[in-house]
Amino acid sequence: MGSLLIYVIILLLNMFEFSSGIVYNKGDMESHFTCSSYGFPQKSEIIKLFLSSKNLKVRCFFQVENKPASLKMINIFTSGGLAPCFGIINSTYYSIFHFNLTLFSDRVFWLIDIPRENITRNTDVAAVEEWLVRVTLHHGLNIYATEGTLLDTVREPILQWVLGPQITDQKVSELQPHVIDLVITKSPCANDVALLGYVLNTTRNGVYMSVTFSGFWHKGEMFWYDLTNIVSSQLQQEHKGLTVLDMVLTNHFLVILTSLGLYVSGDLRYPSVPELELSRADFCGFERVDYLKGKLWYNERCFANREKFEVDYVTITFDRNGTLSEASSCFYSEEPFLNWLPCLPLLFHGVKTTFPRVITFLVDQENDNGIYLFYDRSKKTTTVSVNNIAENRELSGTPKFPVFYFPPSFSSPVGMVFHPRSHFLYAYGNQVWLSMDGGNTFELIAHFHGDIIKKTYHSFYSSDIIFLSQNGKVYLTKAGLGTYNEIGIITDKVFTLYYDHLGFIHKLTPYKSEVDGTLRTFGNTKRMFGQPPDMGLKTALAPQHTSFKEMIFFAYVPANESQKTVYTKKFSNIHPGKVIHSSKTGRAYIRKVLQHKTPEGFLSSVIAELIDPFGTEDVNESPCLSSSLLVQEHTSSSYKLTLDSQNANALFKATDIEKTVVIPGYSSFLIIAIEDDKNALGIATMPKIAPVNITFATNSWFLYNFGQSNRRTWHVYPKPCNYWFQQHDDSLSLNPVKYIDLGNTQNLQVKIIPNTKGTETFEVPPLRVLVGNTKLLKVAVEGSFDHTNNYLMEISATSEAFSQGFTSLAFILWDASTECFLTTLLPTLKSSCSYLRSLKQVHSYHFRDRSSGVRRDRHSFNPFKTLPVNYRPPSNMGIAVPLTDNFYHADPSKPVPRNLFHRAKGTGKYKQCAGASTREECHCTSDQKFSYNVEFSDCKEQVPHFQFPLKQYPIVLEISSENQFIPLKSPYLVTVTEVNKRQNWRLKHTVPENVEKMKNFLEPILHTSVYNPSDLNLSIQGSELFHFRVSVVPGVTFCNLVEEFQVQPHKFLSEHRRLENISSGYGLQKGKQLNFKSLPALSLGAAAQKTKTVPCRQIRHASASPRHLPGGLLRRPHSPNPAPPQLPPSSSRRRSGGSEPRALSRESGGDAEAAGRAEPGADATPLPSPERGR
Repeated sequence: MGSLLIYVIILLLNMFEFSSGIVYNKGDMESHFTCSSYGFPQKSEIIKLFLSSKNLKVRCFFQVENKPASLKMINIFTSGGLAPCFGIINSTYYSIFHFNLTLFSDRVFWLIDIPRENITRNTDVAAVEEWLVRVTLHHGLNIYATEGTLLDTVREPILQWVLGPQITDQKVSELQPHVIDLVITKSPCANDVALLGYVLNTTRNGVYMSVTFSGFWHKGEMFWYDLTNIVSSQLQQEHKGLTVLDMVLTNHFLVILTSLGLYVSGDLRYPSVPELELSRADFCGFERVDYLKGKLWYNERCFANREKFEVDYVTITFDRNGTLSEASSCFYSEEPFLNWLPCLPLLFHGVKTTFPRVITFLVDQENDNGIYLFYDRSKKTTTVSVNNIAENRELSGTPKFPVFYFPPSFSSPVGMVFHPRSHFLYAYGNQVWLSMDGGNTFELIAHFHGDIIKKTYHSFYSSDIIFLSQNGKVYLTKAGLGTYNEIGIITDKVFTLYYDHLGFIHKLTPYKSEVDGTLRTFGNTKRMFGQPPDMGLKTALAPQHTSFKEMIFFAYVPANESQKTVYTKKFSNIHPGKVIHSSKTGRAYIRKVLQHKTPEGFLSSVIAELIDPFGTEDVNESPCLSSSLLVQEHTSSSYKLTLDSQNANALFKATDIEKTVVIPGYSSFLIIAIEDDKNALGIATMPKIAPVNITFATNSWFLYNFGQSNRRTWHVYPKPCNYWFQQHDDSLSLNPVKYIDLGNTQNLQVKIIPNTKGTETFEVPPLRVLVGNTKLLKVAVEGSFDHTNNYLMEISATSEAFSQGFTSLAFILWDASTECFLTTLLPTLKSSCSYLRSLKQVHSYHFRDRSSGVRRDRHSFNPFKTLPVNYRPPSNMGIAVPLTDNFYHADPSKPVPRNLFHRAKGTGKYKQCAGASTREECHCTSDQKFSYNVEFSDCKEQVPHFQFPLKQYPIVLEISSENQFIPLKSPYLVTVTEVNKRQNWRLKHTVPENVEKMKNFLEPILHTSVYNPSDLNLSIQGSELFHFRVSVVPGVTFCNLVEEFQVQPHKFLSEHRRLENISSGYGLQKGKQLNFKSLPALSLGAAAQKTKTVPCRQIRHASASPRHLPGGLLRRPHSPNPAPPQLPPSSSRRRSGGSEPRALSRESGGDAEAAGRAEPGADATPLPSPERGR
C-alpha cells in the first residue's frame, strides 16, 4: 500500500509540470510502461512494436511487482480519469492516440486498437523512418514517459526479400568456430533493421548473413541465410576461400564486398522475385588478394520522402602497394551502383610513385563535394582534400579549399566517417580529429599514442559515438563535443558493436548478443562495460589556489621520464569537463587544459572550479604539520623545505613524497624527495611567487595528498549532466526535418537550463550553432539569457534563392558532460517542397457522414449526385458523343452508355479498373471514391451538383502545410483547365497592374490563360459534370501545387428549390402532402407538371450554411519538385510593391458549347462565400 501511495504522490506532483516542450537530461528516463502486441511482456523488455497491414493493437502495463499490483495501479489512475496516451513520432510527423478509459473488471492492462490508415495510408515499399513511440500517462503532462519503437514491416525494403535459403541453428553452430570477424550494417531510416555477416577463416567457404528487425533484442527474431549459391553463380571460377568482408545497406540497395568480388542487389523497393538477386561489379585486374584488403565507405543518411537531390554514394578502397597505380585503388558510385568511377581526378591517373594513397573517399551530399583522406608513405604526411562534384558527377581536379595537413603525430590514419544525418566529419587512427566545416579545417579530439582506433560506431538518436581501439579499449564521445571518455575494455576475441534505433549499445559475438539491458537510461552505455575506468594520470598532481573558487592542478613529470611515456603524465583532451574526486572529500570541475614547458617538472595543468573543498592532511598522517616551515632556494628549479629543529615530533616521512605544500598567497611546492627527518626538496608550481627565506608558522601552511606513489587517493571521472535541454518546437523529434518553400521562413527555438549546483555560471552562450550548407539558406540566430540564467536561442531560416537542397543544423552544448543524454540537436532543413504541402479548395458545402452511401448536410439536403455507371461527360459535339478517355463510376461488367457513335467508341480507358472484370476487382478504397483526382476517376461515384446555370461560383484556394492553411493570393498565379476539354465555362478575376504584367508575360510562354487566385469566380452555362484542374504557375514555389474539383450543374435543381420555397411559404409540415392544384398559378418545370402531388418529406429546406469538405480526401500525387517552364534568359520576375492600383475585372473561359445543349434555367443567385469548418 505504501508503494501505491508513493506513485499517487508522484503523479500529483508531476501534474503541475506543464511545459511547451519535452525537457531532456532531467534525469534517467525510467521505463514505467511496458507494451506489446500480445501477452504479458517481461519487465526488462523494451517497447518494440510492429505495424503490419492490419490494425495496430497495443497492450500497455504499468510496471510494478506483479499483475495484482498492476491492476491496482490501473484502477487508481482510471478512477482519477487518467489513461495513457500513445504518441507516434518521426522527423516530420507526430500523432497522439488515446487509450480507452473504460476497463473490464479483471483487465490488468490498457488496450488500444489503431487502424493502419490512421497512422499511414501508404503501403508501397520505400525507405521510411522507424517511428518513435512515447507512452505517457496523460497527454500534455510529462508523467511516466516511456519510449519505444514502431516499425512498418510492410514498407521496409530489405524485409520484403528472402536473402537466400534459410539455415538451421545447427548449421549456424557449426560455422561459429570458424568465424574470425563480424560485419554489420543497418538500415539508414530504421536502425532496428540490421544485417550481420560472418567473416570465415580459410577452412570454411560461404556467405552467411542474418537479418533482424528488432535490433537484436530478441534472438528468436534473427534469421540466418546462406547466400553462397547466389554469389557463386556470378563467378566463372571455383569459389574457394569465399567469405563476406564488408557490406553496406543503403536506402534502396545492398552492397556486399566478398573475398571474390563486389556484389550489388537490385532496387529493394521492387521485389519482383521472392529471393534476393545480386550482380557482380567488375574491376579489371583485381584478384582475391586485392579484395581481402578492400573496404566500403558510406555516408549514412535517411532519404525517406526522397527528393531528386538526395542520392546515396558508396566508395570502395583497396590497399594495392606496388600492384597498379594509386588511381586504381579507389572507386565510387551512386545508386543503382552499376557504374563505378575512379575516385581520383583524371589528371592524377597514371601517377604511380608520387601521389599519396587514398585512405578514404566520402561524398558530402549537402555541398556536393568529394572529401579525400590521403596518406603519403614516403613523406609520412596525412592530408585532407575537398573537391567539387560537377552536375555530371565528375570530380574536379582542383581542391575547393587549401589542402589540410595534419601534424606528423597523426601517423597512422585508418579512416574517415560522417556522423549520421550531420555534417560532423571524423578522421581517426592513432588520433581522432573533428571537422565541422566539411573538411576545410580539423581540430584534435584525442591522441591515443601507441593505440589505434580501428572502428567507429554511431547512434543518430542519442548522438553517441564509440571509438574502438585495436587493444579493445572503448571510448565514448558525443557528436560535436571536443571531449571524450574511456568507458571500458572488451576482451572478446571476435565481436562487433551496434547501436539500435533508440541508442542502446549491443555487443555481438558469434555465440550471443549482449545489450545494455538497464532501461533506466536511454543511450547510456557505461553499464554495459562495467564501472568506467579512472581517467586520472599516472603521476602526482600539485594543487595551486588562485581564488576561493578556483584551483590549478599541475601534473608532475620527473626529469628522467622517457619520452615514450611522457604522455601518461600529461593532461590531454580527455580531461576537459571531468571532475577530480578526492577519497577524503572534495571535488573540482576541470574547465580548461593547459600545455606548457615551464615551470620545470610541470608540462601540463588544468584550471578547475572548486565545487566542494578538498580535505587536507592532518598531524596523524603527516607529523611535519606540527612544525613551522622554512622555505629556501636549493637550485634554480627546486626549493628546500626545513622543519623546526626544536620540535622533536615534527618530521618528514617517506609517505610525504608527492604531497603538496600549500601556502595561501604563495606558490605551492610538490615534495619530490626527503633528505632527512627535517629537510625535504620540492618544486614550485609558480616560481615567480615562491617565498624564499621565509618561515611560516604552524597552521599557516597545509598539505594536500594528490600523489600516487603511496596508493592514489584521487580519481578523475566524468561529471554529472549539467544542462537540461528543452525544445520549444511543435515537433517532438530529436532530429526533425523541416521543409522551407521558396520565400518562406522556418523558425526553431530551444532553451538551455543550467543544472550546475555548486558551480559558477558565466553568461557565455552555452550553445554553438553550425550550418552544413551555408549557401543554401539565410540563417539568422538570436540568443539571450532570461532572469533565471536560462539561455533561449531562436533560429530563423529563409529560402531566398531558387536552389533546392538540404542542410544540417547542429545545436551543440559545447560545455555539456558526455553523461548527458542530449548534447547535440540535429535538425535537417530542406529547401524544397514538403510532401505535406498541397493546394486545397475551400468548398462551399460539407456533409456529416461521408462513410454512408447518402451524404447530407445539417439541413438533410444531399448536395451530391450519384453518377451513372461508366459515365463519360459530354463534349462540344453533343451529349451522346463523349470524347474523353476518363470513365467515372467505372464497372467493367456493365455496358458503356453513350457508345453509339464511332468517335465515342474509340474513347474511354480504364485506369484503376484496367484488367478487372467487375467493379469489386477495381479495389477502390473509400478515399479513392471521394477523391477529385482524375487518376481515380474510375472509382468516383458521387459529385456535388448545383442549380443550373452555375453563376459566380467562388473558387477559394489555400495552401495546406503541416496544420497551417495559407490563403492563395499574389504573387501566386494559377492556370485553370477542364480535364475533359469541355467548354461553355467562364472565369472572372481581379487583375491589378502587377498581376496584369505577369499575366501578359506568362501567357505567351505557357500557352494558356493565367489567373489571379484572389476573388476567382466560375460561371457555367452547360450541364452535367465539369472536372477542373487548378495549377499554380511555377516560379514562386518549389511545389507542383495542383488541385482538382468537380461540379455538376443540375437542370432540375432550380425547380426543386422553387418548390421547396413554396412549401416553406405555406407552412407545410413533414408527412403531409402538397396539392399543386390548390396553389396559386406557378410556372412549373416539366418534371413537376407530370406529378399531381409531392410528398412533403421529399421537399427539403436547402438553405444550409455553406461548408467545405473535411480533410483527408486523396488528391493528385504531385512531385514536390516540378520542372518549371523554360523562361527566356533575359526574362525576369518582379514582385509588386507599395499599394495596388485600381483592379480591373476580367472574364475568360472556354468557348460556348453548341447551341441547344445548355438549357436555360432559373436565374441563379451567387453562392455565398465558403466558410472554414475545420
